Amino acid sequence: MRILIYALNYAPELTGCGKYNTELAQWLEDQGHQVSVVTAPPYYPFWKVQHPYRTGSYRRERLQGIEVRRCPLWVPHSPTGIKRLIHLLSFALSSAPVLIAAALRWKPALIFVVAPSLACAPAAALCGRLSGAATWLHIQDFEVDAAFDLQIVRASLVRRSVLAVERWIMKRFDRVSTISVSMHKKLDEKIKQPSKSRLFPNWIDTSPFMERTRSPEMVKKFGLDASRAIILYSGNMGAKQGIDIITSAARLLDSQSGPQFVLCGDGAERARLEREAADQKNVFFFALQPAEDFPDVLAMADVHLLPQRADAEDLVMPSKLLAILASARPVVATANPGSELHSAAKNGGIVVPPGDTESFAHAITRLLADKELATSLGEKGVRYVESQFDKHAVLARTLDEFELAVTNCE
Repeated sequence: MRILIYALNYAPELTGCGKYNTELAQWLEDQGHQVSVVTAPPYYPFWKVQHPYRTGSYRRERLQGIEVRRCPLWVPHSPTGIKRLIHLLSFALSSAPVLIAAALRWKPALIFVVAPSLACAPAAALCGRLSGAATWLHIQDFEVDAAFDLQIVRASLVRRSVLAVERWIMKRFDRVSTISVSMHKKLDEKIKQPSKSRLFPNWIDTSPFMERTRSPEMVKKFGLDASRAIILYSGNMGAKQGIDIITSAARLLDSQSGPQFVLCGDGAERARLEREAADQKNVFFFALQPAEDFPDVLAMADVHLLPQRADAEDLVMPSKLLAILASARPVVATANPGSELHSAAKNGGIVVPPGDTESFAHAITRLLADKELATSLGEKGVRYVESQFDKHAVLARTLDEFELAVTNCE
């Protein structure tokens, strides 16, 4: 098949949606399908377009045999509220003509669009109509709900109208999928068309993480004390994470021989966190590391951290959890009982209520003190991701659904 992927994020971005969009495209290409991508220049999670790409330029390139078209977008330095909306709309507007031209000239069998950003969805639905392609909308997070629930957007009076537009857009697609059971349930509540909705979870290739021990070279590279425990958060530092609980717990556990808290990544909240933790000697901030070093970075940790705000726990499913569990290290997460994040994280760690700093800190000290428990939870996490989220099994099942959607559209 010819498959056109329309997504805001793509390689060389290392985290989040960009990682999964790239892996999907490459896997499909490896299976003998023809893949083309319409995307933006890489900017996430730094919120700055990365060299040698440029914010305002169109660009065409070939990455690992896949044709990639880059379209301009505006990237705010402080991505809050209305700035986020303008950011998403800028890409939707600049990329729509490129997408339409690609669909009409290349004649794909399937147009696969990833939200965020939902602003791109109308053009993709239109392209399906014009070109005769099947259309598939894949939701990595419910950005509209999250924007209101997290008060990124505060205009509550327009919420009902915006959600109605979202529902109308979703119904224009032949298939709509999302990444977790709870999000799939929410999707069904929105569109009320079970025949269209699909569960398409994120995945993990566990082989790069298997049986890795802590690398002394990696600890030295980070300038850490090898005799002290390392507590790691790796990923985006944004509004959804509730990441302040990490620095608060670090303050409670600050001592000369106590654990070192390492925050590795970037995002809209990083600068503020660094300022507020400037006096904390046990907190260290580092940039995202190269993809080839990622397994060793995760193996460096004694305990991983996965905070999440309560009002976001069923709107998004942190993709980093799969890699954490594959690393065979225990995780301390924040989530409420009954949420899917709670159910998933407890397969490889301890889960405490969101915002409960004392329980968060206590869970960390418990895992550091009880090595047998930490090892048992780490091994349990590996078994869980291998059984539920194996990359080739997830993608093979989804490819079957792609082919069925195309067949039904013909």
